[in-house]
Amino acid sequence: MSRVTKFAAVAILAFAVAPVLISAQKSTAPRLIELAKSPGPALRDAITATFDDKDLLEGTAWVGRASDFFFAVRAPAIPLLMIDDKPGPEMHPLSGTDIWCTAATIDQLGKLHSFYYMVNGAKFGGKLDVPAFTPLSYQQAGVPSGTLSEKITHISKIYDGMKSEYWIYVPAQYKADTPAAVMIFQDGGGYTNRDGNNPTLNVIDNLIAQKKIPVMICIFINPGDISDSPNTPTHNFVKAYGEKWNRTLKDSMRSTLYDTVSDRYPRFLRDELLPDVAAKYNLRKDAYSRAITGLSSGGIASFNAAWQMPGEFGRVISWIGSFSSIQWKEDPFNPDGGQDYPDKILRETKRNIRVWLQDGSEDLDLRYGNWPLANLRTASALKAKDYDFHFSFGKGTHNSAHGAAEFPAEMIWLWRDYDPAKTSQTFEIDPAEKSKPVFRVTVTNRDAE
Repeated sequence: MSRVTKFAAVAILAFAVAPVLISAQKSTAPRLIELAKSPGPALRDAITATFDDKDLLEGTAWVGRASDFFFAVRAPAIPLLMIDDKPGPEMHPLSGTDIWCTAATIDQLGKLHSFYYMVNGAKFGGKLDVPAFTPLSYQQAGVPSGTLSEKITHISKIYDGMKSEYWIYVPAQYKADTPAAVMIFQDGGGYTNRDGNNPTLNVIDNLIAQKKIPVMICIFINPGDISDSPNTPTHNFVKAYGEKWNRTLKDSMRSTLYDTVSDRYPRFLRDELLPDVAAKYNLRKDAYSRAITGLSSGGIASFNAAWQMPGEFGRVISWIGSFSSIQWKEDPFNPDGGQDYPDKILRETKRNIRVWLQDGSEDLDLRYGNWPLANLRTASALKAKDYDFHFSFGKGTHNSAHGAAEFPAEMIWLWRDYDPAKTSQTFEIDPAEKSKPVFRVTVTNRDAE
């Protein structure tokens, strides 16, 4: 598999690379911890049902809930668990097997953590993307839950018959006679599982109940599919792009939507998606009350929408954003690529937008560019122009775990000082951010010279 094909797979499956924390056949961390108090066949069966044998063999098996974590590994000798580069609790052997396990407590919630093992003096296994969720990411007693619609299909005119699937989430506090704020999620299906890697619906419910964000209608939209519209200009472009870069038609459509630096996708959102939803629900129309988010190519798509149409979208969250050259000059009439955004921010008219960026030092480095450096350049440009922004930079990979762990804090920051009586605000850089030094780079993966 080529590096480009590998990137395509990573981009499409970004939500799938972190382990699912709870499912019907698997045990939760609290359950495994309870079973470990009296280790026996029940614990062994729970471990083998919860973790894939591949993860046990490779030392990448873990499960967590809030501060409670459980680790298990197959090893020929005593494994020393290291959490955030510090020794963790002692591992215990499971009688009659080569499985070692332990419970652990991680106190820093709302953060990304990492672990690995030392076996016979050598580093083994581990993960860089271990989120510790705060209570805001779980359903809380007494907090009303909203309603997620059935899947809705939209057929686009702007994209020549492309079919898009989306869901609408309506909070319990929504009232038809009061216009609601709006938030759009790219790759939307990856955000709709309350018990998954991105428990967005729980966060929305909890923060609305605490009045830390406004009552908002959330739209979760998946990338479109052009396969049923052959020989249209969009189909021909997407097909040629896929053949050129050895990417599937669906993946190529996603890239065409998300990675293209133009106003086409923002127009699709403004002129097609939002009117569809507004026909059913009473939506705010001011950019002050509209937010947009996504990860990877969905991250730059969200930033691009606000950049192209700051009068429509005022608030942005980008996780592991692809500020890279993926669609650069694929359309000869479109000179810009994602890698140009740092320079565009510095040289073009300042937009009235508020932006949260997140990335990790172990993000992608491909023929399209280096994701950590691109995000750092974008953050530095936003700082140089006094944008209202925040840059959260960690050690993670091309993965949603960091952004998901911080999502409650991101939303509180994004919607801070929101006043439903207003329709506009001039976003200004936070004084605490303004007083901080500019971002600098150090090389950490080579011997000092």
